[in-house]
Amino acid sequence: MSFTGKYELQSHENFEPFMKALGLPDEQIQKGKDIKSISEIVQDGKKFKITVTTGSKVLQNEFTIGEECEMEMLTGEKVKAVVQMEGNNKLISNFKGLKSVTELNGDILTSTMTMGDLTYKRVSKRI
Repeated sequence: MSFTGKYELQSHENFEPFMKALGLPDEQIQKGKDIKSISEIVQDGKKFKITVTTGSKVLQNEFTIGEECEMEMLTGEKVKAVVQMEGNNKLISNFKGLKSVTELNGDILTSTMTMGDLTYKRVSKRI
């Protein structure tokens, strides 16, 4: 299954507490909570390029499955991570105490980020 496509955020849970825990300033959290971000994924075999546009903020990460890469977090901080693929529709990575799982089912892309006992879930639909 190919992840390639554009996805628009449909809903998200625990946005504010999770972003606070990440260390984002309140002003940025308030601006970002109601914006329908667009995620664009380009998959070429094991290589991925993911661009998330939220209002005027653009976050771009590129990685190859199973290889260490540098990822930019929402805070702008760069961290080392390795992204693994489970089955043919699930991307999993762990970095800086955070576990990220992105799963594609049909046209629905579900991203779940867990830090300690706090979970942030976002559901996007292919457009």
